[in-house]
Amino acid sequence: MRVLVVFNHPYEQSYCNAILNSVTKGLEKGGHELDLIHLDNDEFDPVMRAKDLKAFVTASKHPELSYELLDEQVKDYKDRLEKADHLIFVFPIWWEIMPALTKGFIDKIIFPGIAYNYNEKGNRMIGRLKKLKGITMITTMNTPHIAYWALFGNAIKKALLMGTFWKIGVPNRKWINLSFVKFVSQQKREKWLTKVEQFAILMK
Repeated sequence: MRVLVVFNHPYEQSYCNAILNSVTKGLEKGGHELDLIHLDNDEFDPVMRAKDLKAFVTASKHPELSYELLDEQVKDYKDRLEKADHLIFVFPIWWEIMPALTKGFIDKIIFPGIAYNYNEKGNRMIGRLKKLKGITMITTMNTPHIAYWALFGNAIKKALLMGTFWKIGVPNRKWINLSFVKFVSQQKREKWLTKVEQFAILMK
């Protein structure tokens, strides 16, 4: 299985980096093919600029023109996403949402002409990522899980798994959320890493 991992954390000693290492080990042990997009190391520009919005508006009627307006980095990410059997995001939850680079990736890559098209009436999305069998989000946060669910409405789940990938028809959407990370024991963190590695090994 070809797995595209989209990673976003700027600090090399972060727990997210430990998770990335476990995912990498698991994919290798499971015989999967790993393609890593490290948004921080790539110095990805997350800002939707005027030409990006022009590309968005023109995508349905003039896809060739829209494609020419895309950054070369976005075109590269597009090609890699279209080859993926599974997509994994690894990022921290900051102030109850994703970091800017992850949000920018969604804005610029989950894009008409790349991840979906519109129907003839223009009122429904039709997914283009036919090869993609599923998506997994692996996130960390210091908020207790019950508070994130009860007070903040599972914002990431609603925005990404439902508001984005459900809309474009991606099946098998999974969320592994590791909460209260700053306050749990080292033993528990290591246990989580083992579970993440095992998940990556057994991916189908």
